[in-house]
Amino acid sequence: MPPAASTPPAPRPGVPRPAALLLALALSLAVPGLRAAGPGPGPGSPGVPGAPPPGLLRQAARAALHFLNFRAGSPSGLRVLAAVLRGRAAVDARRTCRVDLEFTAERYGPEVADGRLGRCSARVVFRHQKPRPAVNVTCTRFMETSRRRREDFLLYKRAKRLRAPLGATSIPDSHGWIDPSLRPIWDLALLGSSYVMWERTTQTLQYYMAQLSSVNQWKTNEDAIDFDYTVLLHEFSTQEIIPCRIHLVWYPGKPLKVKYHCQELHTAQEGSGTEEGSAVAPTQPNNF
Repeated sequence: MPPAASTPPAPRPGVPRPAALLLALALSLAVPGLRAAGPGPGPGSPGVPGAPPPGLLRQAARAALHFLNFRAGSPSGLRVLAAVLRGRAAVDARRTCRVDLEFTAERYGPEVADGRLGRCSARVVFRHQKPRPAVNVTCTRFMETSRRRREDFLLYKRAKRLRAPLGATSIPDSHGWIDPSLRPIWDLALLGSSYVMWERTTQTLQYYMAQLSSVNQWKTNEDAIDFDYTVLLHEFSTQEIIPCRIHLVWYPGKPLKVKYHCQELHTAQEGSGTEEGSAVAPTQPNNF
């Protein structure tokens, strides 16, 4: 009588079957970056759009608004992110991350309470963790052009009469207070800083202006306002506070001109740039 076929022993609890190990190994070799429990292809899959992490969508929306604020050149038309509505991202073989999204934005300023939101759509392209993302953005339901121009001109007249506190200063102060008489200085500083923050933004680095720390020059004897100042930028992921010296020239309805130089505190790296904006905020970057 032939010997009875032996039954393989049942695997112990918690020990994967060899076949399962081979299958997992084959999948990991065939699909790099595969997650063990993923809902499907995501933004890490080359060329495949997917649902990106919310942080990436907010990063892209803020980059688009920095770009929009600079190109508009209007301290009265400054916008900040209200909410991200939807978006997707895809990464190609060159590790370029393309983010398409929709979001809402609102007027900047603690005294603004009109409750009006603008709706924006944007494509933001981060190239291999390099700064200065490419931005194409359009927005609707923002402030009427005539009102924005009127408010810009009123701010311009206030700024022309203002005697800026030259030298070391703190706007806002240690309690977060901005003297209303110094508000034109703060708004212009934020306008110029928008260019710096857009140009320094990467897929993982984002900035906001924490403080205006000194006014180096405030010239109003010409038609345009010539403003040289130093700001402290807060970088979120590293928690670094980075001083940047910025020089802007502004006149209502004219392209904003910005030059800057930033010094990293914990590295020898420095950054600088120059740009001239547009008074009508085109949707395409204009590098020169």
